[in-house]
Amino acid sequence: MFPIEIRPDKLGEEMLEYSRKLGQGMENLINAGEIDTGVTPKDAVYTDDKLTLYRYQRPAGVAQQKTPLLVVYALVNRPYMTDIQENRSTIKGLLATGQDVYLIDWGYPDQADRSLTLDDYINGYLDGCVDHIRATHGLDKINILGICQGGTFSLMYTALHTEKVQNLVTMVTPVDFKTPDNLLSAWVQHIDVDLAVDTMGNIPGETLNWSFLSLKPFSLTGQKYVNMVDMLDNPEQVKNFLRMEKWIFDSPDQAGETFRQFIKDFYQNNAFINGTAHVGERPVDLKQISCPVLNIYALQDHLVPPAASKALAGLTGSSDYTELAFPGGHIGIYVSGKAQKEVTPAIGEWLNARA
Repeated sequence: MFPIEIRPDKLGEEMLEYSRKLGQGMENLINAGEIDTGVTPKDAVYTDDKLTLYRYQRPAGVAQQKTPLLVVYALVNRPYMTDIQENRSTIKGLLATGQDVYLIDWGYPDQADRSLTLDDYINGYLDGCVDHIRATHGLDKINILGICQGGTFSLMYTALHTEKVQNLVTMVTPVDFKTPDNLLSAWVQHIDVDLAVDTMGNIPGETLNWSFLSLKPFSLTGQKYVNMVDMLDNPEQVKNFLRMEKWIFDSPDQAGETFRQFIKDFYQNNAFINGTAHVGERPVDLKQISCPVLNIYALQDHLVPPAASKALAGLTGSSDYTELAFPGGHIGIYVSGKAQKEVTPAIGEWLNARA
């Protein structure tokens, strides 16, 4: 082993630089101002209870496709992750490829919503948004992009309403909920979901959020704050860090009955793989999905392992099925520079080729 040389002059310089960054960082944190939740201009075009449907404004000089694209995000966390900052926005990237982009904001459920079911969300709220867009554009079918749990919802919706979906894109979407490398699923197997919902009604978003953070406790709850010191003297990087922090801890509560069914049917009973998925009284058969499908997964995803998403291959009835692997993680697939160059343009190209 080589001895560690500690030079007092070098140590002093590092301490001074560290102090300077902390001092500048405090000023930058104080001056950060209000942290926005999405950067691309949009208009609220439809509401239903706490749900709001947004349509993003078309950028100048970009020819827009005739068939609109509806983005369906998960119920957990907030959909502005797709539009987190100017140079790292899935929404802006989609608009740049000519997509006419709509997005569902599910809102914040309260105790009045504890009895909402998957049927309410899929055949009620989601179907209402699809019908509004179809009526607005005078079209029978639209395109759908489902993200994470929103992708699972989109698969169920498309299987039940094949006549309304032209093309389906799923991104980091769980399909097989019991792959060996799925730590979250391993934890959920031992939860008494009925007791949790019957006791609390809605499931607190904070509880779910800390569960997700606990999957990678060192990097997600400690190391990132140590690394933050290196960016404190850069005002723009500080603001971007705060945007991400705001999103991470902006966790809506989950409607109790929907949470009950989703955890029991999918995480505990693996409904897609076992063929037991249902919405309300209707069984969900993925073989009914005949439209083109693009399935995108992240190779370093700790929430939805690649195998959990790749299981979709062969389960649908589509003759036009494409997979795209992204060399990154569950969040990086929206916000990394590499994703902006590879993933979003690929979605636009795939959709445009099927326009």
